[in-house]
Amino acid sequence: MRILISGAAGFLGSNLAQRFLHEGHGVVGVDNLVTGSPENVAFLQEFSGFQFIQHDVSTPLYIRGAVDVVLHFASPASPVDYLELPIQTLKVGALGTHNMLGLALAKGATFLLASTSEVYGDPEVHPQPETYRGRVDPVGPRGVYDEAKRFAEAMSMAYHRHHGLDTRIVRIFNTYGPRMRPGDGRVVSNFLVQALRGEALTVYGDGSQTRSFCHVDDLVDGIQRLLHSDLHDPVNLGNPREFTILELANTIRRLLANEVTVEFRPLPTDDPKVRQPDISRARTELGWEPGIDLEEGLRRTIPYFRRLVREEDARARPLT
Repeated sequence: MRILISGAAGFLGSNLAQRFLHEGHGVVGVDNLVTGSPENVAFLQEFSGFQFIQHDVSTPLYIRGAVDVVLHFASPASPVDYLELPIQTLKVGALGTHNMLGLALAKGATFLLASTSEVYGDPEVHPQPETYRGRVDPVGPRGVYDEAKRFAEAMSMAYHRHHGLDTRIVRIFNTYGPRMRPGDGRVVSNFLVQALRGEALTVYGDGSQTRSFCHVDDLVDGIQRLLHSDLHDPVNLGNPREFTILELANTIRRLLANEVTVEFRPLPTDDPKVRQPDISRARTELGWEPGIDLEEGLRRTIPYFRRLVREEDARARPLT
């Protein structure tokens, strides 16, 4: 297949591109590099089937030749990013989704939208099934991301119902692994960078809020299964094992044998207290569930962050 991935220089996009290229598919990676990293696509250039286009998909994109699949992953995706880039986040969720759907329709391609557990907002139902309609504050600071993804889902279903486009929607829960960006505001990357530097781990609130952490290899496997299914309704992909933020902090401290302290700060506005996927649909329809537990996933992730921290610290040291 020839697969187009918007957001290919991001954490998830680059991991997906790598998997498809290893399987022998052609990949066209598209990214405007606002939050994506050139390093995440540099090693992909070694594959003869990879092509990179620097482009903002909020504006129309012309692609020469056949395209079999369009994966729309372009978007600021961490609180630091979408709070600093609110307009761009809304545009890529609305205009970007529209353009990628139009491209898929023109090419007769399957379209897969990367949505998010953020569509559930600060949920009152726990764990969250796909049938739960969510509790999102549309005018709150996180609303730019939450509502952009909710609109993207609605547009994807409209193209499916009105144009007969073959669409998929994946609602992604907290995912971690190599090629996350340090300083992106996500709790795993924050804790790993802080612990590796011997700094206090920043915990917002009292640390009792919960998340479920899915390793990127498990997520990529689930996305591939969804792509090859005939499911048009949204599907949750994430790890249903729930951890408090303090449990995550203590696990990282133990794995690194680093007795750094914990620094508590006020909880940000609209930060959800619980977040856990109901993956019954993925289990039943895709035969999927994550197989990598948190400790093993962190062990696979730590070497990547250790290298990043070492390289960043080396660059920061003054020349003598």
